[in-house]
Amino acid sequence: MWHDYGLTWGDASRVVLSAIALYALVLMLIRLMGQRTMASLSNFDLAAAVALGAVVGRAILGYTPTLTAGVLGLVTLLVLQALTGQLRRFPRIVTIVNNRAYLLMAGSEIVAANLRRTHVSEDEISARLRLAGIRSRKEIACVILEATGEISVLRIGVAIELELLENVKGAELIPASYLALRGD
Repeated sequence: MWHDYGLTWGDASRVVLSAIALYALVLMLIRLMGQRTMASLSNFDLAAAVALGAVVGRAILGYTPTLTAGVLGLVTLLVLQALTGQLRRFPRIVTIVNNRAYLLMAGSEIVAANLRRTHVSEDEISARLRLAGIRSRKEIACVILEATGEISVLRIGVAIELELLENVKGAELIPASYLALRGD
């Protein structure tokens, strides 16, 4: 059947196996490089992402890409994405697939170790603070790099519920006066 459309069974198997292997590799590389890798794309990041997609696509399709190989590769990637989405319901899988959230600022203090670990610069934090309407560091309860790569800014004024900080690496550095006591 595949042969009629430009693929042998061996070619079809190679497309599927290549798609699975490269999907896993890209997930692993993004996981290792951190959530900022694909969060907010600058011009340079966008160019790198397009080039990455071209390399991955070419590797999946092989020497002579055909419409059938393209459809098979695309369907395989979409199925893998759907499966990964379903598997994220399990806590053990989430820790493998997703990055952790990291505390970048505790009150007005920058957590330098987490900035280095997550490849976030102080300039990026300043830009995010401005976008959040922060006019003074005195307004900041905490700044968190989320697992998605986005940066959240929480203001002082309303106490932060501890449940919201459960999976945030470094949350223990947030001043107690900004936190809601259990049962509040």
